[in-house]
Amino acid sequence: MKKLFQPFAIISKQTFLILVLSQLILALTLWHVTSDGLMPQPGKVVAALAHLSTTKTLIDNVLVSFLLTMKAMLYSIAITLVFAYLSVLPFFKGIAQFIVKCRYLTLAGLIFVFTLLTQNGSALKLWLLIFGIVPFFVTSFLSIIVHIPQQEYDLCKTLGYNRWRTLYEVIVIGKADKVLEILQHNFAISWLMITMVEGLSMSEGGIGALLIKYNKYNDLTNVLALQLLIFLLGLFFDYMLATIRSWLFPYTRSQKTT
Repeated sequence: MKKLFQPFAIISKQTFLILVLSQLILALTLWHVTSDGLMPQPGKVVAALAHLSTTKTLIDNVLVSFLLTMKAMLYSIAITLVFAYLSVLPFFKGIAQFIVKCRYLTLAGLIFVFTLLTQNGSALKLWLLIFGIVPFFVTSFLSIIVHIPQQEYDLCKTLGYNRWRTLYEVIVIGKADKVLEILQHNFAISWLMITMVEGLSMSEGGIGALLIKYNKYNDLTNVLALQLLIFLLGLFFDYMLATIRSWLFPYTRSQKTT
């Protein structure tokens, strides 16, 4: 018990699981006890989620949001890799740094601009997502490039590689596993943004459209049920990306244990 309150203390996985379950039960108990007439109790939220999960409407809307998110992620990672790889060239370094600074641009002030540049609501949602994701992807990958040990470049020089071959061996191939790591760490950004952009064009549906619908009628039970679903799906996608990374790059498993 004393270890639980000591800095840098190491506990077993079993103890950690028991601790997390205890904290979860405590949080749900406090939620149940403090719930009033306006705030639905956890049991009602779970029941609403179970009911929604059996409806075709929810399944269809989740698929719409998932496909849009995956499409935006694929475009975003492609754009990120192009500018991140080219950032080692002085000509493109400033462009990459500018993309990084775009993290501080809010989408609210750019929606009208993107509306003019896109042809329909589907394209608007896609490019708003891409614009919101790419700066964070580029920031993460540039940080990885900056922290590459000089020894890796020196080894390429020793082997007689030219600069383009060094770029390929050290960054493109050598940091391929980091691409999936960036996807895993930044997936939450796109998954959180999906509900916002879907509210701009509700004709195609999506989780965001459902949330706005239930919010409009002050149906807090279903709103919280959808929030719980979004949270659980986010955990699932995070786990799947981590599993795929471990499968494609087995050496990353040993890095976690060191």
